Amino acid sequence: MPTAIASRRFDRIDALRGAAIVWMTAFHFCFDLDHFGWIGEDFQRDPFWTWQRTAIVSLFLFCAGLGQAVAVAQGQSWRRFWRRWAQVAGCALLVTAGSWFMFPRSFIFFGVLHGIAVMLVVVRLTAGGGRWLWPAGALAIAAPFIARAAHAAWPALEFLNQGGYNWLGLVSRRPLTEDYVPLLPWLGVVWWGLACGQWLLLRRPDLVGGPIATAAGPLAWLGRWSLGWYMLHQPLLIGAMLLAR
Repeated sequence: MPTAIASRRFDRIDALRGAAIVWMTAFHFCFDLDHFGWIGEDFQRDPFWTWQRTAIVSLFLFCAGLGQAVAVAQGQSWRRFWRRWAQVAGCALLVTAGSWFMFPRSFIFFGVLHGIAVMLVVVRLTAGGGRWLWPAGALAIAAPFIARAAHAAWPALEFLNQGGYNWLGLVSRRPLTEDYVPLLPWLGVVWWGLACGQWLLLRRPDLVGGPIATAAGPLAWLGRWSLGWYMLHQPLLIGAMLLAR
C-alpha cells in the first residue's frame, strides 16, 4: 500500500459512515415521534420502516468492515484495537441500561453496539481470510433462513430461541427487544465490508483514499465521531420532545 494512503484518514469511508448516521438520526426522530403519540406508524411490521432499518444497519456494519480493512492494513496493534473495543462494549452496556429504563419489557440486550463488539473480534481474527471472506459472508447471511427451515423440521432446536443463544441469530422468531442485531446474518455484512475494503486498498486505493467534495466535509466529520453521536442522539431527541410536550 502506498505510504500516503497508509498514513492518512479515509475521508470517503468517514463520509459514508456519516451518511448512515444522518439516516439513522432521521429514522429515530420518526420513531420517537411515534413513541410519544405524535404520529401513528408501525415500526415493527411496516416494510417502509423495517427495510429502512435493515438498510441503515447494513450500511453501518459494512462501514465497520471497511474500517477494519484499513486498520489491519495500517498495522493497528492489538492494544489499540482492544482500547477501541472497550469503548464500543462499554457503550453497549450503557445502551442496555438506558433502554431498560425506558422499555423494561423490551430493553436492548443485543443491539447494534453489542453485535459490533462481538463482530469486531471475529473480523479481526479472520482478516487474513482473503477470497474466502466473500463465500463466508454469503453463508453467514443465509444462515438465519436455513435455521428457520431447520426449526420447522426439528422442534428440538427451540433452545436457540432462548436468551442464552438467541444472540447467535439462529432463531425461529424475533425476541421481544427494541433493537436486535445478532451475530448472524450481520457478521456476513461486516465480512463483505472487510473483503471489499481489502480489495479496494490493494487494487483501487484511489477510490477509498481520494478527496471528498467540500459539501461532504460535515459528513466525514460526523463519521469520525460516530460512536459519540450514536450515544448522544437519542437522549437529545427524547429530551427535546419531552420539553416540547
